[in-house]
Amino acid sequence: MDSKLRKYLTIAALGLAGGSIYFLPYVKYIFYDAQIAAMGISNTQSGLLMTMYTIGNMILYIPGGIIADKVSPKKALVISLAATTVLAWVYAFTMNFTVGMIVWLGLSFSTAFVFWSALMKAVRIIGTEEEQGFMYGLYYACNGITAALTNTLALNVYKTAGGDMAGGFFRAVVSGGSVALISAVLLFFLMPEKQNNGAADDNEPKFEMGDVLKLLKNPVVWIVSLTILCGYGFYSNTSYFNPYLTEVRGVSPEDSGLVSIVRNYLLLLLSPVGGLLADKVFKSTCKWLATAFVILSALFGIVLILPAGISPLTASLYTLLPGAFAMMMYGVIFSTVSESGIPRAMTGTVIGIASIIGYLPDSIYSVLFGSWLDAHGAAGYNYIFIFLAVSGIVGAILAMTVYRLGRKTQVS
Repeated sequence: MDSKLRKYLTIAALGLAGGSIYFLPYVKYIFYDAQIAAMGISNTQSGLLMTMYTIGNMILYIPGGIIADKVSPKKALVISLAATTVLAWVYAFTMNFTVGMIVWLGLSFSTAFVFWSALMKAVRIIGTEEEQGFMYGLYYACNGITAALTNTLALNVYKTAGGDMAGGFFRAVVSGGSVALISAVLLFFLMPEKQNNGAADDNEPKFEMGDVLKLLKNPVVWIVSLTILCGYGFYSNTSYFNPYLTEVRGVSPEDSGLVSIVRNYLLLLLSPVGGLLADKVFKSTCKWLATAFVILSALFGIVLILPAGISPLTASLYTLLPGAFAMMMYGVIFSTVSESGIPRAMTGTVIGIASIIGYLPDSIYSVLFGSWLDAHGAAGYNYIFIFLAVSGIVGAILAMTVYRLGRKTQVS
């Protein structure tokens, strides 16, 4: 098979895996109200599920990253995908908060342990250093298509319950959660058993266990991690536009769910655009990220001054704007690892370290935002959007710091 064709088919296969495995951990993105109704929980408890998930992630990211630099990506991906489907079935047949907490902890093992670092490292290895932005963007586009199809399937199955939110949510979890198993089967037959897990070439040093301590002492690693935190904070919390549209703007849960699928998944098709902007226009991922962060801050600020009488349709369409820039930004955010000057052989471990900090929004933001909504009702969304607008300015400063430090590393 032609090497170029194989490269793009591999990216598509990785996108399929990444787009299906995160259906359950982030099921509230589409089924926020239905999950709360089916489980009989509060907004704060909904946030606690994500807190449990993130606690597990924080413990597992570094050892998972180290292992990802040593093991076969195929085995890591296939086993993780199959395990995630099993957890989805367990959750679907219980819908109990205590069991849910255990399941979300289990999801940290199946989706964030070896899977995530192995997935991100595979994307980096496939492309050259000059096309990192586009490769990551293309991956997220494939990821977005698969995730959109998975969630559309789940939403359509949900509707077959005829308005029964609990029954519909059960069906959605079973159907959406089973797609990961299909991905596991496809990867088992399509993905090669062996893949380069060491250096990019013979002149680049191999990964050694002693490098972990060196990376932990490297300030660039921590600044990259905080940049990812700000970017992921935008990406993950555009999900709050879903309940915002239903509670504040009067959009039906079904229509808000459809808009959410477009905003959170289909707009990932714009990720290659972000990659091309980073590679071809800005000639730097970090410069593009800084620009996108500032634009997102402005867009979230504008939400606060939208007229009270604005139509539900107009409000829904407006939320697609910050969604679009969030996807173009997040689709390339992990390529900051390449621009920071960190060797390819250490990519899995660096991503493991960065992910501990980068994915804190799943725990801290979820509980914080949930408490604001429980305490202030609809007014809580103002607190959320102000917080995100400020984080965008911080993210822009961090991205430019990574750029400057990376340039110093290249010179030295």
